[in-house]
Amino acid sequence: MNAPDPNPSQAAKRATPPISTPQDVGNLSKKIIANVELAIVGKRKQLILSLVTWFSGGHLLLEDVPGVAKTMLARALARSVGCKFKRVQCTPDLLPTDVTGTSIFNQKSGEFEFRPGPVFTQILLADEINRATPRTQASLLEAMAESRVTADGVTHTLESPFVVIATQNPVDHEGTFPLPEAQLDRFMMKFSLGYPSMEEELRMLELLQHEHPVDTLGAVATADEIKAAQSVIRGIHVDPRVRQYLLQIVSETRRHSDIVLGGSPRATIALFRCAQAMAAVLGRSYVLPDDVKKIVAPVMNHRVIVRPESRLRKVTAEKVIEEIVGEIAVPTIQPSA
Repeated sequence: MNAPDPNPSQAAKRATPPISTPQDVGNLSKKIIANVELAIVGKRKQLILSLVTWFSGGHLLLEDVPGVAKTMLARALARSVGCKFKRVQCTPDLLPTDVTGTSIFNQKSGEFEFRPGPVFTQILLADEINRATPRTQASLLEAMAESRVTADGVTHTLESPFVVIATQNPVDHEGTFPLPEAQLDRFMMKFSLGYPSMEEELRMLELLQHEHPVDTLGAVATADEIKAAQSVIRGIHVDPRVRQYLLQIVSETRRHSDIVLGGSPRATIALFRCAQAMAAVLGRSYVLPDDVKKIVAPVMNHRVIVRPESRLRKVTAEKVIEEIVGEIAVPTIQPSA
């Protein structure tokens, strides 16, 4: 008789089948969402969008009022996957080297040694990123675009999968530095969590009565599974008509009369990748136009700039994107065998 495994969790990880199909990605997503919902109540839509961003290899910007679980969402995702997690509390006195790391002189060896900053992780939470100065905000650009950091002329590669989850408060503007368009464009998605309903808030009070449920969450997936899911996403089929559909949406933002700056080619790529990820999260091997519709708002709203005279008429980026999507004919796609 074989002896029992001394570490059941490690045995479970070894027994986990590899992630190789869209159905596997869908099952992985269900496990992560179910685990996170043990601590975060009533945010299923936002959880799906977060996983779509992560599986697409992008970064996430959460903009909402204080106290709606933006930080808890990032912590819950990190604990559910077992990835390395670090948090940076952004303040006006935060320096770029406080994020990327700095070289310190070692008197014993007589040489400078590089001490990595919090960016050397897999999930980085940049809390209240708009409170950091533009110089410090820019220190994340290379990490977000290329998953690497250059310090003192030496380039360091960050561990995969790497994702930045940033939060910002849209209400308090005193002592803040709004993110420039170039950095906003680096975030694949931007969305809000919103207030919970009364039933959801009652459930939240029950969960928080004795201890915070985030502290008790265990890992239900591994970093290798996330990387495998990211590879599967690239193979999701996108019909030429769907490609034309999403490209037309981005193209219309560049010609709309109320928009002074439309979506860039990076926006097109983000819309394409997120549509693939949304299809895989739902367990499909092909993208439908509905997948594009589900992610077009969080992918595009922060990438367009509305004209000042249009803002005076209460025109917002959300309304313009909704109008554009409503006017474009949706292609009919028949799933192939």
